[in-house]
Amino acid sequence: MSCPRLQSKLPQVGTTIFTVMSALASDTGAVNLGQGFPDFACDPSLVDAVTRAMQKGLNQYPPMTGVAALRDAVATKIEAMYARQYCAAAEITITAGATQAILTAILAVVHHGDEVIVLEPCYDSYRPNIELAGGVVVRVPLTPGSFRPDFDKIAAAITSKTRAIIINSPHNPSGTVWSAADMQRLEELLAATNVVLISDEVYEHMVFDGQQHASASRFVGLAERAFVVSSFGKTYHVTGWKVGYVAAPRELTHEFRKVHQFNVFTVNTPVQHALAEYLAQPEPYLNLPGFYQQKRDLFRAGLQQTRFKLLPCQGTYFQCVDTSAINDLPEADFCKWLTTELGVAAIPLSAFYADGFDQHVVRFCFAKKAETLNLALQKLQNL
Repeated sequence: MSCPRLQSKLPQVGTTIFTVMSALASDTGAVNLGQGFPDFACDPSLVDAVTRAMQKGLNQYPPMTGVAALRDAVATKIEAMYARQYCAAAEITITAGATQAILTAILAVVHHGDEVIVLEPCYDSYRPNIELAGGVVVRVPLTPGSFRPDFDKIAAAITSKTRAIIINSPHNPSGTVWSAADMQRLEELLAATNVVLISDEVYEHMVFDGQQHASASRFVGLAERAFVVSSFGKTYHVTGWKVGYVAAPRELTHEFRKVHQFNVFTVNTPVQHALAEYLAQPEPYLNLPGFYQQKRDLFRAGLQQTRFKLLPCQGTYFQCVDTSAINDLPEADFCKWLTTELGVAAIPLSAFYADGFDQHVVRFCFAKKAETLNLALQKLQNL
């Protein structure tokens, strides 16, 4: 019997550059500053809280929408941070990470032929998610070099078929942060439309130099049309736990949960209980900007001793650099060369564009221990 022939739903999707570069780093023994995850442990008390929950017997299915205590804690945090009141019962949903949350939001609102605007460079799941929903991806570039939103281009991309727009701030991969003025401009732009906003805010607590994160939750005209997505994995250094949440008005949440109940149903029970307990302490997320700014400053100071040109890093745990003063290799080839020849893995920014737009910029992740960053810098300074 032969395997049935299939027509791929994602014919353009292959092995991601993140998998390729991590494998190459492993094979060569390189310092992996490519894929975006910490190499240090989370707070031991958070692990202890999971253990206690398991030992208490909290190991069976939780409610589909999430453990009530965790939804309450999320609603309390959002109100304290962004002055927006969400009903925990009807407007907060716990998800299996932010990636599932984004896919579920898209599946909930996008119908065949609907257009969805993405701002490139963008997280690599956005475009396939839209295609799986039968939607049409409308790519709008962020301004090369600064990666600021170009609202004239966004406005020109909105048509009668536009169902949603996805934004991401703090921004992966560039490290730029949308200002309150940016969000107000978007609010004005969408006011007369029926466009849904999907606001990817997984790096919300990694904003530097005294800036404040401008959450869509803070702006009435945006919050009323938005799925606001965040990630406990990013905030608490537990990316492998894959737990996030979505805050949205009850009408949007109602449709979101219809899909959520059938693509994951629910999320890890003891971890939810542990997160509810841990979230009662605001200090870990309030102190996160300073924690990561210290790593950013260490890494940037070391990179200044190299031939890389540093791009601004206002948030996230990513630092982008211009490689054009080193050689003229395309970004993907440069990253492979850097990994094999100098022993440090990075990610080409071209991987975040559907057409592979190459501007000689690569991305490093500095969510690493100081000794890891210092080892990488020693190698990079050989340039």
